Amino acid sequence: MLDNLKRYKVILASNSPRRKELLSGLGIQYEVKVLPDIDESYPEGMDGMEIPRYVACKKAEAYRSVMQPDELLITADTIVWLDGKVMGKPADENEASLMLHALSGHTHQVITGVCLTCDGFQRSFSTLTDVSFATITDEEIEYYIRTYHPMDKAGSYGIQEWIGFIGVERISGSYFNVMGLPIQRLYTELRKL
Repeated sequence: MLDNLKRYKVILASNSPRRKELLSGLGIQYEVKVLPDIDESYPEGMDGMEIPRYVACKKAEAYRSVMQPDELLITADTIVWLDGKVMGKPADENEASLMLHALSGHTHQVITGVCLTCDGFQRSFSTLTDVSFATITDEEIEYYIRTYHPMDKAGSYGIQEWIGFIGVERISGSYFNVMGLPIQRLYTELRKL
């Protein structure tokens, strides 16, 4: 279905096992390349819809000098947005607990920015999903953190894990976006290349 990608060597610039799983689901061949210590900062006061898109494009710029002319680079960034504030990856278990307590009983947004870059071309977009959490007990939060160690996840949770099973009451938008890659939208954009 994505025969137009045969002229490219597709590169996923992410170590995320979820992004690898989702991109593999499209049935395309790709390689993973990750540069260390990429600056993921963004201007203060930036809107939630723009932050992950900005960071995804910033990641792409870090790769420009090492890209080959036949490569198509996919970079992405995901944030959790609650009450006008970003929840990134927690620094430790205490911060993870604070984040999950804040999400408990509320609706938040998960926003993923994606940037597609190749020689002489770049396209980026953001996708938003509303996620409503039930009220989660202290014991449930402690169990999840102790058992699943969500330190590598924005907002301190993975929807595909136990906390998603017991905590997510409803979502509006792409489930896969919450996992870290809005795969349907990515497929649509890749078809346009």
